[in-house]
Amino acid sequence: MPRAIDHLVIASRDLAAAAEFYRRLGFQVGARNRHPWGTENHIVQFDGSFLELIGLGEGFAAPASQAGHYSFAGFVARFLARHEGLAMLAIRSSDAEADRREFADKGLGDFERFDFARKATRPGGETVDVAFSLAFAASEALPETGFFVCQQHFPQNFWSPSAQVHPNGATGIAGLAFAHEAPEDAVRFLAPFLGASRARRAGQGLEIETDGARIEIAPRSTLVERYGPAIAPDGPSLALIRIRVAESDKSSAFSSRGAIPHSLRGHALELNAANACGVAIVFEP
Repeated sequence: MPRAIDHLVIASRDLAAAAEFYRRLGFQVGARNRHPWGTENHIVQFDGSFLELIGLGEGFAAPASQAGHYSFAGFVARFLARHEGLAMLAIRSSDAEADRREFADKGLGDFERFDFARKATRPGGETVDVAFSLAFAASEALPETGFFVCQQHFPQNFWSPSAQVHPNGATGIAGLAFAHEAPEDAVRFLAPFLGASRARRAGQGLEIETDGARIEIAPRSTLVERYGPAIAPDGPSLALIRIRVAESDKSSAFSSRGAIPHSLRGHALELNAANACGVAIVFEP
């Protein structure tokens, strides 16, 4: 079974503005948290997956590079020097150390496991401990995107059904789109990273089914034909996120109420990356 998406890291140079934008879109956005290495985040949680809005906190200093060590903070800082938007893809893990060894064996990356913990604030104001283990992979074909698995050590403290109720009706991540001029090259990394046995042809691109979502890999021009001007002409490789909603009318109402430019394509609502903090977003029922 292909792996499931755990979360997406969405990088912003103005984290407060990004959090406010997602609230205007009708998402319930969690409290601001700080990592020990100086990045800060807000969480938008669904049932089993989430969006991580991330930025550089006050006094942030990029860490020195170390052989065999993948710097999460360093990657975010380098990404923000070029772009805002979808920076990293994390998949769910029950054993990050086993995944780390598998990535090394398959030539997907040989990095030390990264363990960390922080305090989290639940919707009711309660402070709890959360802890994670990450194992990183890296792709020469997709150097602008970070890849890792995420193992939760206190899932009962992290996941909160009340945090997963969004006024815009969003229920989860339906899919992603990578822009790549040679989709086969990207798939040679993505398929084993995602635990998928194959990818299927979809027009000029390829698709991989994960546990609960569809990942598209296609030339940027093909994605523009498919999704219109929502796709940024010179944005990062991870070009678009598709959000599943219970009712498309709700997401449309919030976009209109928040004075956020958008377009309708069939039953889907599309937000241009230029108007959505660097992320092309499609809401689909």
